[in-house]
Amino acid sequence: MNVRRLIPTAALAGAVALGATALTACSGTAAGAGGGKDGKVGVTASFYPMAFLAEQIGKDHVKVDSLTKPGVEPHDLEITPKQTGQLGESDVVVYLKSLQPAVDKAVAQSGVKNVVDAATLTELEVHGSAGHDHGAEEAHAEGGGHDHGHGEGGKDPHVWLDPVKYAEIAKGVGAALEKADPGHAADYKKNTDELVGKLAALDTEFKDGLQNTASRTFITTHSAFGYLAERYGLDQEGISGVDPESEPSPARMKDLQAVAKKDNVTTVFFETLASDKTAKTLATDTGLKTDVLDPLEGITGTSQGADYFEVMRSNLKNLQKALGAK
Repeated sequence: MNVRRLIPTAALAGAVALGATALTACSGTAAGAGGGKDGKVGVTASFYPMAFLAEQIGKDHVKVDSLTKPGVEPHDLEITPKQTGQLGESDVVVYLKSLQPAVDKAVAQSGVKNVVDAATLTELEVHGSAGHDHGAEEAHAEGGGHDHGHGEGGKDPHVWLDPVKYAEIAKGVGAALEKADPGHAADYKKNTDELVGKLAALDTEFKDGLQNTASRTFITTHSAFGYLAERYGLDQEGISGVDPESEPSPARMKDLQAVAKKDNVTTVFFETLASDKTAKTLATDTGLKTDVLDPLEGITGTSQGADYFEVMRSNLKNLQKALGAK
């Protein structure tokens, strides 16, 4: 496996502790502060993976609104002053710092006290700028570095695509909701435990389903799958960096053609919220097939599933097919 772990995975206890501290202390329950929400805790989430956690853990006790509407590419989100004002009326904000610069700025300006930053609930890691460590140096040399407004030191923010790390974040969000609305703490705890159990089962499905494959390398438009690749012993080769809109250099495209031949790659993956032009160009040049690998940044009518779990299982099925699962 070529993807190196540059930062150790956070200890589970640390994630839970961070979850408790990620929410700025507030006196009393947030439910009482959520005027016009039928007594529910008003949660504003930055984009789908954060909204999904809040909905699954909060259920009937919360009203969740997402800043990123279905079909909008999260990295490109722009927020109006009106939205920033609405953000300030939230009881709780759940976001992932460094993924969406506009959200980071809006949260800082909103004055919201109860803020949960998912980036503090698990360790972010650095993955190669082209999605693969052996391509990192050449990509930087060609001006293809992958900061693009992402995490400090180029850390990869796509942690939700690793079910284990997503479970760590779920625990932190659950702890935050318990603190914001202690009257329903038992429900939040129960819902968190159920969600973490489902994520553990999903992790097992991926582990078993990808254990024996003819190839370990996959090529994808958007280098969002570094955590997933590392978790299950795969090698991700990204056409662009973690920014789905960045254009690959001719040298990078040539390198990918060589990788495809060397590692018996059969498929070039693209996604639903970003252009598939470069994926199809590479596939045509190399005689490969194309298929969808969804980074789950949003659910739309074209998604291969109605929620996180359904789309992740579609991703697993597509990976098994492309890698030649035995």
